[in-house]
Amino acid sequence: MLPLLSTEPESKYFPCSSGCIQDSSSQARDSLTTRTPHSELVYNYSGSKHITESLKRCGISDSTIYILAARFAASPDEIQAIENLVNGKEIDLEELEGRANQSQIQKHYKISAPELGVSSLADAIVCRIAARDAL
Repeated sequence: MLPLLSTEPESKYFPCSSGCIQDSSSQARDSLTTRTPHSELVYNYSGSKHITESLKRCGISDSTIYILAARFAASPDEIQAIENLVNGKEIDLEELEGRANQSQIQKHYKISAPELGVSSLADAIVCRIAARDAL
């Protein structure tokens, strides 16, 4: 299984990395909320406590423009298969911030303008990903 995430609610790589860490922690505790580590990544990345909503928001659809393909412990052959699966142009992760729709991200993660006055957008997203299970 391969998680394909929509990067539209993404401004930097760090929030996705935080979702991966949450995923790894859940696997280590044998406490996945979803059925597979790959769907768990999409769930953790979204910041929502609702699995269906997470998959709608952060999964891909026919209209998805930017896709992040994530694979745990991928072999070179698996990476090549992923590259063959996705029809499009590969870009560096650093380019995400320049292509991000900040107002859409703020709406998705419910980030207020005053919060951005004391924090970065990426930090606000990571806070929501990390704190979701505690709330």
